[in-house]
Formats: sequence, structure tokens, C-alpha cells
Amino acid sequence: MWPFYAFLAVHVTCGAIGLLLFWIPVIRRKGGRTHRTWGLWYARLMFVTACMALCMAITTLLDPLATHPRQVALGWSAERIRGVFGVLMAYLAVLTAHLVWHGLASVRNRAQHERNRHWGNIALNIAVLVSAAACAVVGVRLGDTLLMVFPLVGLVSALRNLWFISRRTPSKIRWQLEHVKAIVGSGISVYTAFLAFGLVRLSPDRALDPRWWAVPFVVGLSLIIYHQVRIVMAVRRSRSLAAARP
Repeated sequence: MWPFYAFLAVHVTCGAIGLLLFWIPVIRRKGGRTHRTWGLWYARLMFVTACMALCMAITTLLDPLATHPRQVALGWSAERIRGVFGVLMAYLAVLTAHLVWHGLASVRNRAQHERNRHWGNIALNIAVLVSAAACAVVGVRLGDTLLMVFPLVGLVSALRNLWFISRRTPSKIRWQLEHVKAIVGSGISVYTAFLAFGLVRLSPDRALDPRWWAVPFVVGLSLIIYHQVRIVMAVRRSRSLAAARP
């Protein structure tokens, strides 16, 4: 299964570099050259990472026992390997790609909101809904709480994105809020995947423990709330200053 290990090597390399670059646009001044340049490189690396994850998921679904001999030695069944390394990984790959795409589109189309209704953007959101539903179904079949609950993130994200896309005239700062939510959300997705699948290899008994999965979610959600509140407060201060001028 050399293709699987080739996909894995590119996935880990691009993902690790991307997750380091993630913090540069998060920390640096928003809208500046550094923010735009490194943010774009982060997005490119995340697209490659997601594509490789999807390829790994497909090869796992085709031959779970050959692609994951370590889990076979630990007593994992083919069905469980397909569920975790196949269906769940495919869902996370689609979720990451759709978040990065939405984050970029919301900025590029801020002056022409109707462009957000491009069929590719809508198709990605539908793909998230389908993959999330598939993950939940597999979770029910395997009796795995994590696989049943985690798809809720994709469900909420896709529905909110479709709501934003369908709006005729969103507020002037809505695109900024969407950008922050989507890009930081992609970071949550990839950090979660790296932590979870890394633990599967290093410490299989703790790999699917929801407490480990909660760490990236809590940190990422805090960043989203912080930056969205900062954006709203900056707009309010600007309006107050403008109203106070004679």
C-alpha cells in the first residue's frame, strides 16, 4: 500500500507546516501584508492536507487491514478501521476544505456577495452535510459516541454558511466575522485530526477520548469569540467617533 504511505507523508508534512503558519495570521495585525501572505500559504497547505486526507480515507475504505496493520495487531476490526480512518477522516477532510474555501471566499467576495453563491461553494457545504450524516450513521453502527457527536460541528457549520450565502444583503462586517469563523474553524478541524489520529498511533487507548478532542475545540472557539468581539467593538467605536464629530 505504498500510495497510502505517500499520501500520509505529504499529509503530515503539509499539515504540520500549515498548523505552525496558522498562528502568524491569527496573531499579526489583521489585513496587513503579513496577515494576507501567510494566511494564503496556510490556506494552500490546508487544501493539500485535506486532499491527502481524503486520499488516505479512500485507500482505507478499499483495504483497511493492509493500510493499518498496527490497529489490526491491537485487535481492531476492519469495520472499526473503516469507520475511524475512513469515514471520519473523509468527513474531517471535507470539513477542513469547506472551511478554508468559505474563509477565503468571504473576503474575496466582500464587495460582490452574490459571488458566494458559486456552485462550488454550495457543493462543498452539501458535501459536508452528506459526510457528517455518513459519519453519524457509522458512529451509531459502531456504538461510538465521538463519531455520533462530532458531525454536529459540520452540520452547524454548513447550515450557517448556507444561511450566510443565501442572505441578500449581509451587514458590512459580516464577511469579517465569517472569515474569522471559517479560518479558525479550519485550524480547529486540523488540530483535532492531528491530535486524534496521532494518538491512535502513539496511544490507541486514549485516541478516541473526547477530552483530548475537546482541547482544540475550546482553544479555537475562544479565538473565534475573541476576534469576532474585537471586530464588533472596533466598528462600534468607529461609529461613536463619527457620531461625535461636529
